[in-house]
Amino acid sequence: MRLSPDWVVGFVDGEGCFYVGITPHPEMSLGYQVLPEFRIVQHERDIQVLYALKRFFRCGVVRRNRENRYELRIRKLSCLQQVVAFFERHPLKTKKNADFKKFARVVRWMAEGKHLEKEGLINIIEIAMTMNWADKPKAREILRELKGQAG
Repeated sequence: MRLSPDWVVGFVDGEGCFYVGITPHPEMSLGYQVLPEFRIVQHERDIQVLYALKRFFRCGVVRRNRENRYELRIRKLSCLQQVVAFFERHPLKTKKNADFKKFARVVRWMAEGKHLEKEGLINIIEIAMTMNWADKPKAREILRELKGQAG
């Protein structure tokens, strides 16, 4: 299956997700790890599309998400930089482009090592809290702690 850039843009507009997770990690200098990821979830009957996208981006892993769903997940920073470069050349058409731009900023900051500095990590968490649709109580809690307002 050969995919055109326009097809990929349309598919990701409908099915893709740009996500930035923040998790406790005691071995990190600030105690937290930033985990940006690009994901696409599909029913197992359409798993071939995930493998075609993996070939298209030359990155990622296809794995079971749950039950009869599979996902293509890209987490490696160098691969995320390739994904960002692609969508900067071929912009998304829906509101998802707003999340993508925030995601791209986080990926750039991580490439510069800003996630390893307190101020940079705070900025990343603040951006992550405005992405996607979910409430992020854990991110709020981490942010309060980093800003010295715990409690």
